[in-house]
Amino acid sequence: MKIAIDGPSGSGKSTIAKILAKKLGISYLDTGAMYRAIGYYVLSNNKSPDDEKAVIELLHGIKMDIWDENGIQQVAVNGQNVTPFIRENKISMAASTVSKIPAVRIKLVEIQRKIASKTDCVLDGRDIGSYVLPDAEYKFYLTANSLVRAQRRQAELASKGEILSVEKIKEEIEKRDEQDKNRTFAPLVICDDAVVIDTSFLSIEEVTDTVLNKICK
Repeated sequence: MKIAIDGPSGSGKSTIAKILAKKLGISYLDTGAMYRAIGYYVLSNNKSPDDEKAVIELLHGIKMDIWDENGIQQVAVNGQNVTPFIRENKISMAASTVSKIPAVRIKLVEIQRKIASKTDCVLDGRDIGSYVLPDAEYKFYLTANSLVRAQRRQAELASKGEILSVEKIKEEIEKRDEQDKNRTFAPLVICDDAVVIDTSFLSIEEVTDTVLNKICK
């Protein structure tokens, strides 16, 4: 079983994917964390995510490992577990920027497909149904208005001690949406065969039930 969940930042993809994996007893792969790990690595090496040549040079020397630890996905780059550092707000934009680079997507998609080929799984991201797993049996596209997504993101960041205004987060989310939708290689799109769910005013339970009803009908 392959389940693809796509959508913009803050739409609830990861939350729903984790719940689904647990309820269905299958693996979960957070592809966004992989791009965040690359973004973090680029910044930690004092390079700009916009500098494609520099990013590609770093990419050649990257070894990425992914594993589960107490139900939480861990990501290591060249032996360093970067999981605790990749949820900062600045990493979100870095991840979106490096994800525009075809070489980055090709490298990570190869890893993602390899993992998916070995087990039943749910993957969430921006190009899962359209590019990573186009033959997935179940495809979903979660969306929500940008203000709601900004409010969700603000609460998430605040819980980790990072305080930002809703207005700033909303501006960054909308900028990231534009980057993700307009990149030339594997952009964020709604697949023709995807079930679209607007999560703006739905509870986590309501979204989960909607997805499960489609899978288990």
